Amino acid sequence: MKTQDYTVSITVKATAQQAFESINNVTKWWTENLEGHSKKLNNEFTVRFGDVHMSTQKLVQLIPDKKVVWLVTDSYLSFVPDKDKYEWTGTKISFDISSLDGQTTIQFTHIGLTPKLPCYGGCSGAWTGYIEGSLLKLLTKGKGTPELKVG
Repeated sequence: MKTQDYTVSITVKATAQQAFESINNVTKWWTENLEGHSKKLNNEFTVRFGDVHMSTQKLVQLIPDKKVVWLVTDSYLSFVPDKDKYEWTGTKISFDISSLDGQTTIQFTHIGLTPKLPCYGGCSGAWTGYIEGSLLKLLTKGKGTPELKVG
């Protein structure tokens, strides 16, 4: 039986380069609460959503205008049972970019985020909001709706 990793895609009137640059500009669509860097191969960055979610990502694959992959090297989710609080650690977050007829599609996949995990419902819903909402707005209106900086 094949694993069902969480996936969602958006198609926009934008270039692959615009999509690639927007994805890597994490503070403009995911969260302003970012420490580190998110634009070059092997960069590492940590995001925080209050005391609910913390994760550190390392850029492990970066193909300009085609693909971005983050490896989650550390994580903490306060809203799941104790044994599952680190379940994002070791998962990968992938953005595949393709263009056709003046439109660009971003296929987002959180590899390892499957329905069997306790955070799947909340995490998949949040990802849908950030990809279909904030990232889409960044690409179509020039301004996303990231989690605002605390402090």
